[in-house]
Amino acid sequence: MAQTRVVRTVLGDVGPDTLGFTLTHEHMAMEFQHFYRKPPTNIEEYFETNNIRLENVGYLKQYPYSSYDNLNLNDKYAKTAVTNDVRKFNISGGGTIVENSTEGLNRNVTFYKAVSEETGVKIVAGTGYYISDTLPSNLQFLRKEEMYNHMLDELTKGCNENSTIKAGFIGEIASVWPLRDSERKAIQATGELQEHMGCGVSFHPHRVVEAPFEIIRLYLEAGGKANKAVMSHLDRTLLEDAKLLEFAELGTYCQFDLFGIEVSYYQLNAGTDMPSDAQRLDKIKLLVNEKREDKILMSHDIHTKHRLTAYGGHGYEHILINVLPRMKTRGFSMDVVNTITVKNPAEWLAMPSP
Repeated sequence: MAQTRVVRTVLGDVGPDTLGFTLTHEHMAMEFQHFYRKPPTNIEEYFETNNIRLENVGYLKQYPYSSYDNLNLNDKYAKTAVTNDVRKFNISGGGTIVENSTEGLNRNVTFYKAVSEETGVKIVAGTGYYISDTLPSNLQFLRKEEMYNHMLDELTKGCNENSTIKAGFIGEIASVWPLRDSERKAIQATGELQEHMGCGVSFHPHRVVEAPFEIIRLYLEAGGKANKAVMSHLDRTLLEDAKLLEFAELGTYCQFDLFGIEVSYYQLNAGTDMPSDAQRLDKIKLLVNEKREDKILMSHDIHTKHRLTAYGGHGYEHILINVLPRMKTRGFSMDVVNTITVKNPAEWLAMPSP
């Protein structure tokens, strides 16, 4: 008899077939000030008060990392805005949001639970480690075994901040380039733990072509299964079709998770143009034409205030209300759309019942 599989949400285990439309890479409570960048001198005046308002939101769309306030999703104003946007997501037909904040980003799993209870949206919390530079000193020199044990405890016993809430996947596990020692150990611990738990994992690569390939190499060598791994941010990392197709052959989920960003200037990597939603759909179509629709995921990676509707943004419902209709006009069948947005997330998140 086959073992029962579950998806572990912040409110408890549920069946994979109950998730509905799922966003696989979002943030609801985090702090991203480590990535602050000074604004250009000719528009510094629009960032001086550090408040988001109608007069400067247009500049923030160009330079989102030049406002400390924009990089904080943990204050009371952000929490209200996030809750309202999750409610809108539910009203528009959304079922589940996967929250990817890990150690180094100051997540808040208690808040996720409150939002889930208030809105009816299922929320899955992650466990793991963000890039080394964001970690406090006591976490930068952990042994691989300590990382493994910490993530195992959060998946099976409860999270550090709230022991009644369990993580439902490993991620996002993040790294820079070249990989730091702590990041390499986190990837290896993830591979070992995935083999043990059978859970889903999600990786954040640096902005160079080599990064996704090296991460998956280390993960597979440690025992992790390719079909349970997500490589995030491919829409800003593997821009050449040939490289995207080469990576897809490894068998991981290829995630396009920056939907809603329609500004070509990429402040964290000025030498690379950020694609538009139309270009993201072109990449997805490329993979679908290669019969790889069963390994594609879509999301927004909301991690700044200005992408929430209260601050002039698109919110968590953007793909549902703006992108899915465009997919239909571009020739995506409803079966393919359902596979990408419902079936694939459920298959990725499903893990053996304890």
